[in-house]
Amino acid sequence: MSDSPTVLLTVSRAIDALNAWLGRGCAWLTLFMVAATTVVVLLRYGFGIGAIALQEAVMYAHALVFMGAAAWALQRNAHVRVDIFYQRFGRRRQALVDLLGTLLFLLPVCLFLGWSSWDYVASSWATREVSGESGGLKFVYLQKSIILVLVVSLCLQGLSELIKAGLLLAGRLQEVEHG
Repeated sequence: MSDSPTVLLTVSRAIDALNAWLGRGCAWLTLFMVAATTVVVLLRYGFGIGAIALQEAVMYAHALVFMGAAAWALQRNAHVRVDIFYQRFGRRRQALVDLLGTLLFLLPVCLFLGWSSWDYVASSWATREVSGESGGLKFVYLQKSIILVLVVSLCLQGLSELIKAGLLLAGRLQEVEHG
């Protein structure tokens, strides 16, 4: 049983590495968004040319930046937190708050979001939904799938945070590692 914390930490670190990789990849999309938006504006107002597909690509990238990097933000402790008291707590009490917050809020909300959006995404995949705009992208079903990326990555990160908080509370971890 003494190997249990090691195995759990290995799982936690693997989840952290996966979400860090996804988050960093999504963060680079912000450069694409700036460049593509600049091109769209120049084409429209400088040359009177519309670029619907490029505009939609910016929307897809925007969705990926926020939903694809949400778990990475949680991992790095960069998420929105109302920490009137949290910042004054010791590490163990913070770990307890993190554990309870994950169990009572994060995971139930993620599971509800996954359950309530499953049919929405599945319907889009079943019809291989495309843009309603002429000249738009043919991959609306992929954009809608980003919701499930959010759900899966946040659930996995929640599991990682539970492992770290649990080990800290059990005295098997000295400091919770944030990405």
